[in-house]
Amino acid sequence: MITRNDPCWCGSGQKWKKCHYPKMPVGASLAKQYLLDYGIVLKTPEQIDKIKAACQITAQILDRLCKAATKGVTTLELDELSRELHKKAGATPAPFGYGSPPYPKTICTSLNEVICHGIPDNRPLQEGDIVNIDASAIVDGFFGDCSRMVTIGEISEEKRRVVEVSLHSLNLAIQICKPGSEVWQIGKAIEDYARSQNCSVVNQFVGHGVGIAFHEPPEIPHHYNNVRIPLVPGMTFTIEPMINAGVREGNLDPKDGWTVRTKDHKPSAQWEHTILITETGHEILTLI
Repeated sequence: MITRNDPCWCGSGQKWKKCHYPKMPVGASLAKQYLLDYGIVLKTPEQIDKIKAACQITAQILDRLCKAATKGVTTLELDELSRELHKKAGATPAPFGYGSPPYPKTICTSLNEVICHGIPDNRPLQEGDIVNIDASAIVDGFFGDCSRMVTIGEISEEKRRVVEVSLHSLNLAIQICKPGSEVWQIGKAIEDYARSQNCSVVNQFVGHGVGIAFHEPPEIPHHYNNVRIPLVPGMTFTIEPMINAGVREGNLDPKDGWTVRTKDHKPSAQWEHTILITETGHEILTLI
């Protein structure tokens, strides 16, 4: 998670607090409380408009990529298409160069037993594959983030189960999102359902605040937890449950430092949306 004293994401060389850090609205007592207590920035109406625009462009890029993900296409070709789509939209791919080691591509493509952070390569998509495509774009300094599953031809029943359970658990979690709910309820909704379907929930990775930075507070666990931060209007975050057919644990690839595969090599699936908490409930910002 980026903090106020980290280098700004824009590459200016200044600390975030001296560059693109959002200014506190006058009289915003709740916003001040959340920033002091949790490090959470409650977004202003102007910021929300910018985040919505970034989310819509991100969702449109992801939609084009998912339609292009067919048998015989390589994930590297999808990354090349991603670069073109970002350029045409006037957007910057947030993953490119992110982290340590710097992420080398513009999207994540996680196939079959890969839980997350799969790096596009020359392997063609094959009959029976499932692939998660994760897109994150920066537009006018604001961030959108979403992912979807694509199935290639006829897939096994085990793979179909994790794809469907991941999507349904995401939808159940989104229903929780309204003022007064607490963060822990999101993870409970996901893990209650996943367990009922004989699936496990990855606990090594979480959802996160997003909008003014790629990753910002709060963390949004998808498993059982005790994070009792109340949801309030102006919060923007991702929900992205990673559901496994077998055990929940994953292993990090020591060669590339990014790809995480299930410990038992059974399939994994993930869907993701960016959510805004509103005065009356929630808005899914990455729905086209």
